[in-house]
Amino acid sequence: MAVYALTGFSLVSLLSFGYLSWDWMKPSLVADVATDPMEKALPPTFSRPPHIIFILTDDQGYHDVGYHGSDIQTPTLDRLAAEGVKLENYYIQPICTPSRSQLITGRYQIHTGLQHSIIRPRQPNCLPLDQVTLPQKLQEAGYSTHMVGKWHLGFYKKECLPTRRGFDTFLGSLTGNVDYYTYDNCDGPGVCGYDLHEGEDVAWDQSGKYSTFLYAQRVSKILASHSPKEPIFIYVAFQAVHTPLQSPKEYIYRYRSMGNVARRKYAAMVTCMDEAVKNITWALKKYGYYDNSVIVFSTDNGGQTFSGGSNWPLRGRKGTYWEGGVRGIGFVHSPLIKRKRRTSWALVHITDWYPTLVSLARGNLSNVPGLDGYNVWPAISEGKESPRTEILHNIDPLYNHAKYGSLEDGFGIWNTAVQASIRVGEWKLLTGDPGYSDWIPPQTLTNFPGSWWNLERLTNGLRKSVWLFNITADPYERYDLSDQRPDVVRTLLMRLVHYNRTAIPVRYPAENPRAHPDFNGGAWGPWASEDDGEEWEGGGEPLKSRNKKKKKCKICKLRSFFRKLNTRLMSNRI
Repeated sequence: MAVYALTGFSLVSLLSFGYLSWDWMKPSLVADVATDPMEKALPPTFSRPPHIIFILTDDQGYHDVGYHGSDIQTPTLDRLAAEGVKLENYYIQPICTPSRSQLITGRYQIHTGLQHSIIRPRQPNCLPLDQVTLPQKLQEAGYSTHMVGKWHLGFYKKECLPTRRGFDTFLGSLTGNVDYYTYDNCDGPGVCGYDLHEGEDVAWDQSGKYSTFLYAQRVSKILASHSPKEPIFIYVAFQAVHTPLQSPKEYIYRYRSMGNVARRKYAAMVTCMDEAVKNITWALKKYGYYDNSVIVFSTDNGGQTFSGGSNWPLRGRKGTYWEGGVRGIGFVHSPLIKRKRRTSWALVHITDWYPTLVSLARGNLSNVPGLDGYNVWPAISEGKESPRTEILHNIDPLYNHAKYGSLEDGFGIWNTAVQASIRVGEWKLLTGDPGYSDWIPPQTLTNFPGSWWNLERLTNGLRKSVWLFNITADPYERYDLSDQRPDVVRTLLMRLVHYNRTAIPVRYPAENPRAHPDFNGGAWGPWASEDDGEEWEGGGEPLKSRNKKKKKCKICKLRSFFRKLNTRLMSNRI
């Protein structure tokens, strides 16, 4: 009885905020009327390849943009989205490395070996070197390519660096989490180093500059020094709004009335990032790029709710396969879009940007077989139906197996203890442990009852390892239909089996002490030689090197040298 009362309370709460008044199936939302009724749905016929600006934010929650009803001010994002095409059926991955790898390769993470967790700073691991990246394809098409911001796709060898993977220039961090001013990153007690790089060199001289401003300024500088007559691709991967929660004081002051301190700082960071996007857009216009440009905006995963983010009214948070972890903020803004100022409900995934952008650049995709992404430009620009009908969110064989999952529960064809999730049409299936499953209201509601969602999660999730939702009718994942529709469960399990047969072994090697910044002048950076090889077994652990003793001796000889060098470098910084 108590469960029904709590559920009723949650629905009333949703109604009070206006979310259940959204009609997710309303035809006018799927395809708004074009401004010109005589427009024809023809392939793009640009006079020259467009300039492409891809903006990726870090840990920005689904609710944390003005046009999703947020209390956070994002006037630039709101305007760009309103004048372009809002993507309201857009999916990303639940954590950093997977989203970035799928953007850069156009492939699911099961096809790159990165299906488990993230690439850690001390791991001898990076985006597989046999993958042809998005910037490499754009270089082939005659583009100048530049990256500004967070890489997080591995750096243990120089071959792994952005400048070796298709970018002409790079300014940013290699790891996943740095201080916004000092650019220091600690990967455990005493394992700290500086992480801001210019090309393949450490950018010591940039310390003290707030990263959001620094990155926007670099984009403006790139545009000012390039000719708008030549196509350019700029990948802007803001560190914002990932922790640590740091922002210039003047932005925090705007949100002084917010009761939740984490939310206040987080909101300031979002607004600061919004202003940086404004400056980038202004630079595109000032230097003559805008009229022939395509701006893509995307988040990398859901918001981290205990660090100020909000995915309300979606379920879950960053790191989970609930909608709050994988449904992203996304829009495209461009004068080249044929049907502007509308909301699209076409199914789009982050892997789709690879073939979409290469096609816009008039590049060649025939020599890149096996892509998991689709060219969705006709769906975005002309309102056509998306070629995508399903999304493999992931299959992670190394994640902690669910206690109550079994092969029997998976009809003898799938072990439901394994963490996996897939979307096929309007149906979404989750197996194993999908992650923290609460519905968490915006943190500004400091007087909101704090126990009902925990009770509901514990009651509904007890002894389960399979969930099925009709995402079109139930975007908040409140009504598990796995018991009512075993036929659909079995069908989606078969799709998981199909994908699993195509998966390559997981690349998740053990950390290596040679990666310690103390051995690299006090900074994070490549530490393995170019002819240093790592071999992986199926389980993801590195095989023991035949030259292990020799490598140990080499480290001993270098340790003293690097400590002395680090001391000199640090004294120069001071």
